[in-house]
Parts: sequence; C-alpha cells; structure tokens
Amino acid sequence: MFTGIVQGKATLRKAVRREGLYTYEFEFPTDQSSTEIGASVAINGTCLTAVRIDGIFIAFDLMTETLRLTNLGDLNEGDEANFEHAARIGDEIGGHLMSGHIHDVAVLTHIERTENNVALDFQLPPELRKYVFDKGFIGVNGASLTVGSVSKDGFRVNLIPETLRVTTFSALQPGDKVNIEVDPQTQTLVDSLERLLPRYLENLTAGS
Repeated sequence: MFTGIVQGKATLRKAVRREGLYTYEFEFPTDQSSTEIGASVAINGTCLTAVRIDGIFIAFDLMTETLRLTNLGDLNEGDEANFEHAARIGDEIGGHLMSGHIHDVAVLTHIERTENNVALDFQLPPELRKYVFDKGFIGVNGASLTVGSVSKDGFRVNLIPETLRVTTFSALQPGDKVNIEVDPQTQTLVDSLERLLPRYLENLTAGS
C-alpha cells in the first residue's frame, strides 16, 4: 500500500524496450541501497517491483498490461516521474491509502496559474466519472489530491507550491496524460449502491 504522499522525482535513465516487456532504470535523488530486490515502489502511482538496485539506481520490469493502462509507456529517457516507496506499519498516512493499481489515464485539458496556486483541469474516461466527487480523494500520478470541483467530463485540482516543488506537476502541459487511481472506498460504495439499490427498490415495489 501507498499513502499518496510523493517522496520526490526519479529520472528515467535507461529504457530497454522488448516485445511484451520494458525494463526501466530510474535514477533517484538519494542512495537506494536500503531498498530490497522485490520491494514495491510507486512510479507515477504505478506499483512496480524492484528487480535491480545499484546505489541511486533502481530497475523495474513493466508488462504489456501496465503499459496499456498507464502513462509509463510514454516516458522517454531523461523524463522525470513521481515516486513513493511502499508504506510500512506505523508510517503516517498523510494522504489516503492507495494500492498502486492504476484504473486508467486522464488528459490535462487546462492550466490556470495564480500567484500562489496552480489549478489543473483533467478529462476523465466516462467509466470513472461516477467515482469522483467534490472534495473527495483521487490519486493523480501517485499523489493523493483533493478534488477541487467536478465538471461534466472531469475534475479540477488545486496545487500549492510545495506539491509543485516535490512532484512533476509543474512540468505538465495540456494534452499530457496522468495516471488515475480512484479512491477505493468511494469505488466500493458506488458499486455497492449500483448493485443493491435496484434490488431494494424492486423488493419495495413488490411489497407495496
């Protein structure tokens, strides 16, 4: 599990692309020797398994399904990505619990900059829109963010300077794709209501 509190930015230094399998080697800002082979690290919110560690470098294997569902296939050598190591028992949950399993990508449609704030508007795939509510949680490229507002086709988030400093959001441009993980509690609630409410209403009607 992850907390959605991005720990920094890692740079893709080497990308080996083979049929059905990519291997990405990222350079981290600090030594990663304490990370073990097999450990989980979220890259742009995607839970990946460390397969090789060498000082400040960690390599990961990415399967075809991971590339299909996320924006990791769009990364080029030299690009930066958000990272977070898996949470440990006792860690503070500063954001909201996230699994690192990406549901889909959203497209950045608009950027609004003010003196101390940046607002980003994203267009969501239709099947995810029912899980996004005003002031609810959403995972965007691995960052736990509060939904500022919801539109008919997406949502807006407002980012403070510290979030922009730690993450890659300041480099985003309209048209860029971001990885989306909807809040699992919201997803469970919505899916449960969709499944149970028609049956409840049917029974209520039958009993009247």
